[in-house]
Amino acid sequence: MCYTQNRFNALLSACVLSLIATAGWSQSLTWLGTLPNGTNSSAYAVSADGAVVVGWSNNAPGQPRGAFRWQNGVMQDLGTLGGDWSVAFDVSADGSVVVGWSYNAAGQYRAFRWTASGGMQNLGTLPGGSESYAYGVSADGAVVVGGAQNAAGRFRAFRWTASGGMQDLGTLPGGNNSAAWDASADGAVVVGGAGNAAGRQRAFRWTASGGMQDLGTLGGHESKAFDVSADGAVVVGWSYNATGQRRAFRWTASGGMQALGTLGSNDNLAFAVSADGAVVVGVALNAAGQGRAFRWTAAGGMEDLNTTYASLLTNGSVLSEASAISPNGRYIVGEGYNAATRRTEAYLLDTGFPRRGDVDRNGCVDDADLLQVLFAFGGRGYRNEDLNWDGTVDDADLLEVLFNFGSGC
Repeated sequence: MCYTQNRFNALLSACVLSLIATAGWSQSLTWLGTLPNGTNSSAYAVSADGAVVVGWSNNAPGQPRGAFRWQNGVMQDLGTLGGDWSVAFDVSADGSVVVGWSYNAAGQYRAFRWTASGGMQNLGTLPGGSESYAYGVSADGAVVVGGAQNAAGRFRAFRWTASGGMQDLGTLPGGNNSAAWDASADGAVVVGGAGNAAGRQRAFRWTASGGMQDLGTLGGHESKAFDVSADGAVVVGWSYNATGQRRAFRWTASGGMQALGTLGSNDNLAFAVSADGAVVVGVALNAAGQGRAFRWTAAGGMEDLNTTYASLLTNGSVLSEASAISPNGRYIVGEGYNAATRRTEAYLLDTGFPRRGDVDRNGCVDDADLLQVLFAFGGRGYRNEDLNWDGTVDDADLLEVLFNFGSGC
């Protein structure tokens, strides 16, 4: 790679002028509230920079209850497709595309894709079907996945694009139903749950070349996959074990399905994974049988976020579940009990790690991070060097390292 001195000097000058904007890596917990006159809310996804959160909140009595998009302290009601209910389940990396499902005027569930310019778009159903749900979206917002009815009234996992419409991904051999829960960053790998010949739900991983792959179980009869890493290599979800207990799992082709441990009780589920597959979040029962948000890493195992971030929780507030994590693993969203308002609310947890610009995740933004971005400069594909998560390693990523250079060192 050739990088001109003038271009580097320009970037460095911009860095010096913008050092004032480098603060903000410390830990924080934000309760997101509800839609007007609502009594509870839940968060299901977060953008790459932690600025946009989507989910569901109830509303004033008699009003549509709905999908929301939260940004800068404001919870925006995304409306419905004509009915009285909607839920937002996922958001693109830049926060501009939201997907979920809504009732239409006829009272049918329909998958939607929302943008600020186009509003809530009904994605329809498979041929002959009447209902559909959208659960996941690719990083750029172009690929939507979920479940939709076919002409026989069976739900099938689908993959939707603007050019190709809704594609039926089929089922496992002998099965008759399936649903897709999420997709890799480029939308090429899809994961979810599907019935097998015995009528049992199994976690699956789908690709165009390989079709739908049964990921097995932890010894029990059923499993389901909820999320996948950016490159499609790491899958997370839950499975019954041999003694009939639900356990969170992390799957790779080389290691198979790995149970992630417990918080003292036998029931837990993994809902989301970071882009590199290293950090998993979900919900687990503790020894007292209470649902608690967890985070798992290979080094630290399963930790209760209420213990790790106890200093951010006051007056009996609780993080009940972790539903999603940002690509870099820094931001976690879900639902919990906000003692200040005495209600269940969506939350945004900024863990403060990794620091902005910390490509190698060692807590220090230094030469090594700068070199990683420089060596990957111009490359496409979502990776740790793509710090703003736009699919290309470019000037914006280099500037993020320069703006934060020396932080934590």
